[in-house]
Amino acid sequence: MKIALIHDYITAFGGAEKTFKVLTELFPEAEVYTLFYDPEIKKRFFPKTKIRTSFLQKFPAILKKKYQLLLPFLPVAAETLDFREFNLVISSSFSFAKGIITRPQTKHICYCYSPNRYLWLNKNQRTILWKNPVSKLLFHYLRIWDRQASERVDHFVAISKTVQKRIEKYYKQKSVVIYPPVKVPKSQPTADHPQGGKHEFYLIVSQLRRYKKIDLAVDAFNKLGLKLMIIGEGPERKRLERRAKKNIKFLGWQPDRVVNKYYKNCTAFIFPSEDDFGIAPIEAMVHAKPVLAYRKGGAIETVIEGKTGEFFDWQHSAVLADGIRRLRQNLLKYNPKFISTHAHKFSRERFEKKFKKFINRITAK
Repeated sequence: MKIALIHDYITAFGGAEKTFKVLTELFPEAEVYTLFYDPEIKKRFFPKTKIRTSFLQKFPAILKKKYQLLLPFLPVAAETLDFREFNLVISSSFSFAKGIITRPQTKHICYCYSPNRYLWLNKNQRTILWKNPVSKLLFHYLRIWDRQASERVDHFVAISKTVQKRIEKYYKQKSVVIYPPVKVPKSQPTADHPQGGKHEFYLIVSQLRRYKKIDLAVDAFNKLGLKLMIIGEGPERKRLERRAKKNIKFLGWQPDRVVNKYYKNCTAFIFPSEDDFGIAPIEAMVHAKPVLAYRKGGAIETVIEGKTGEFFDWQHSAVLADGIRRLRQNLLKYNPKFISTHAHKFSRERFEKKFKKFINRITAK
C-alpha cells in the first residue's frame, strides 16, 4: 500500500504535532504533507522528515506566524494537494487537512483533534476576527466548506469522547475514540521529593495562547503567593509576564529532559483550560504528580477526582485559587503509584497497538 500522512500546518509543537510525529514514525514509509510549516519548528522537531507543502509555503513568513490571516486560502490549499497515487491517506487534523481530495478507491482516515475551533467553538475569537459583513460572509462560506469537507473522510478517529460528540454534532459523522500517545518510561517513577515546604512549586506546560486560560492561573497565584513555573511559548507570553508577580516564572520552550525534571520535582500540575484531550496533565501524572484541572473537555476522561487530582468548576481566578487550596490539603492522601499506573493507560505503545489494529481492520475490508 502507498500511504500519505498530512497535518494541517506546523507552526508550533503542541500535542497535535507530537501525535503527528508519532504517526510519521509509525508509518516510516509514508509520504508526509502539510499546508505550510515554520522552518525553525521543522528543523527542531522533524529534522529528517521530508515534508511536502502547498503553495502557502511560498507566502511571507509574517503571514504564517499570524496564520489566521491565511484562513481564506486554507480550503483551496488543501484541495490543490495531489493524493491520486495513494491507497491510504491519514489526515491529522484540527483545521483544514481533512478537506483534501482523494480518489474514490482511496481510504481517507482522519485522526481528528476537534472540529475547527474558529468555525464551531470559539465564539469570542470569532467576534474578534469577523467584525465586518465581508468577514462574516467569509466565515459563513468556511463553515459550509468545512461541513462538506467532512464528508470526504471515510472514517473519523476522535482523540477523546468530548471530540467524538463534537464530530457527531457538527459533521453528523460517527467515530471511534483512540486517545493520543503519551511518552511514558518503562519503569514507574517514584515520588521521592518533599510535597511541600520550601521545595513547593506548581507547574504549567502549555502553549501561551488566549484560549489556554493561563491568565487565570497567573491571577490565582498572584493572590496566593505560591511559586508557579510556566513552560511554553506563544503570543500571550509578554502580556502574561507583565501581569505576573515575582513568584511566577516563565521558562519559555524547554527540551524534554528539562521538562521531565520539572515534572519530577513539582508539587502538582495546573491545567486551567478546556482542552480537547490534554497530553501535559498525563505527562505530569506519569511522574506521579496530582493535577488540578477545569472540569470540562478531555480532562474529565483522564483525571480521577480525589485519586489523581482535583477539579474546579468555573474559569475564574478565585475558583481556581480555591481548587489549589483543596489540592494542597489533599497532597498526602494521593497515592503516587496509583497516579503513575493510571497515566500508563495512555502510553504510546497502547496508541500504536490500537491505531494499527484499526487501520488493519479498515484496509482488510
